[in-house]
Amino acid sequence: MIITSDLHERGMIDMIKRKGQAMLLTLLALGGTLFGATTIAGILVVYQLRQSADAGNSAKAIFAADAGIEWGLYQLFKDADAPAPTFANEAAFKLTCLPEDDCAATSTTHMTSLGTAKNVARALELSL
Repeated sequence: MIITSDLHERGMIDMIKRKGQAMLLTLLALGGTLFGATTIAGILVVYQLRQSADAGNSAKAIFAADAGIEWGLYQLFKDADAPAPTFANEAAFKLTCLPEDDCAATSTTHMTSLGTAKNVARALELSL
């Protein structure tokens, strides 16, 4: 019959304890790795969902910027007093012309239109 003191003397109890520690550390390492990987995957999915939700606003912003460039060209080549277009869908644009701030001036060589819709902004640039 093997007595506990004999097991202790032989180092069997210490070996059994070390096996348990190794298994516990292995499980913690694997669990931490899986937790980190799923957290990163979740964050990436959230970013993709936000981007797809803003696709409509992005389209509104780019079309507003395009309307701004078209309005600037209309002022330059047709009617300097043409009113700015308005939008019914929360979109807007800001037109900047260089070298002067007046887009109807014949010296205009550069137009920049910044279209916005909610929290999305898109810009278009035209060099003449």
